[in-house]
This record gives sequence, C-alpha cells and structure tokens, in this order.
Amino acid sequence: MAYYSNEKLVAMGFKRLGRNVKISDKASIYNCDQIEIGDNSRIDDFCVVSGAVSIGAFCHITPMCLVAGGLPGVTFDDFSTLAYGVKVFAQSDDYSGESMANSLIPKKYKKEIFEAVTIGRHVIVGAGAIIFPGVNVAVGCSVGAMTLLNKSTQPWGVYVGNPARRIKERKKNILELERTFLEEIKNDSF
Repeated sequence: MAYYSNEKLVAMGFKRLGRNVKISDKASIYNCDQIEIGDNSRIDDFCVVSGAVSIGAFCHITPMCLVAGGLPGVTFDDFSTLAYGVKVFAQSDDYSGESMANSLIPKKYKKEIFEAVTIGRHVIVGAGAIIFPGVNVAVGCSVGAMTLLNKSTQPWGVYVGNPARRIKERKKNILELERTFLEEIKNDSF
C-alpha cells in the first residue's frame, strides 16, 4: 500500500494532523479543513472520509470504508477500528416519502437527519457493518460483521445482527494490554 508523504499530508490542510499518520494515496479525503487525525492512525485504500471527522490515536480505518461526517460529525476515540467495508453516516435523507430524498434536490423539499456519531475507545466494528446517524458505539464494544447499528450501545458489549442486539459481554483484557503498550512506547520512537 502506498501512503502519502508527510509533506503531502501537511499540504492537504487538515484541521489537525498527528505524528506518524498514514493515509493511502488511493483514499479519497474531502473537507480536510474539518478533519482531525491523531498520532499513529491510518486510513487505507479505497476509503472515503468527508465532513467533520475527528480520529483519535492508534485508530485504523481499513480498506473500502465510508465515513460520512457531514455537518454533525463522526468522532473516533483512541484505539478504535473499522474493518473492511464499514459505512458510518452522521446524516441521512428521510426515506419515509414525506419529503424528497436526493442530494440534487434543494433542502426546502427534504427532511434530512443530522446527528453526530461516536465510535468509543477500543471499539472494533466488523466488516460490512453500517452505523446510522446519532449512534454512540460505547467504549469497548465489538460489533459483528454485517451488523446494522441504528441505536446506541452500552459499554463493553458484543453486538450482532440487523438490527443490532447485545449478545454478551466483551472481555476487558485490552485495558491492561493498553497500559503495557503505552508504557513500552513511551520511551520508544514507535
């Protein structure tokens, strides 16, 4: 995978750009002035990231993901990951038929939904999952492949299905591993 050079990333004009950020030269990044990216985070091939998006440290957006922050925004807390093909939407049209639904239609004919999305610390979202506007994926959650999240989750749960349902608790071993990892890299150049 080929990544943009640091010079190219700086020239793109991000709102904030951390250290050791890697973005594929095959990713499509729009509205860079609204996007913040923390240290050691990565965006892979064929991703589309647009609108108000805040990405924490050690976050990974794997190939073919869509993050549509729009106006309300999408926030990724540290150590969160989107697996292949995940779609995250902070805004959407109303599909009920009460209004028109199409980005080419003037706003006065539409009833759009604008609600921020948060992907909590240590969240992993499985391949092909979809996250709707207004959803808060709470700290430590694991979201199964092909899951549809249309409601917020509770911390440290494993969620699967369409619509998502909590099936069990997620282990918290990663908290101790995080402490050890951060201590090891504190004096390392990582």
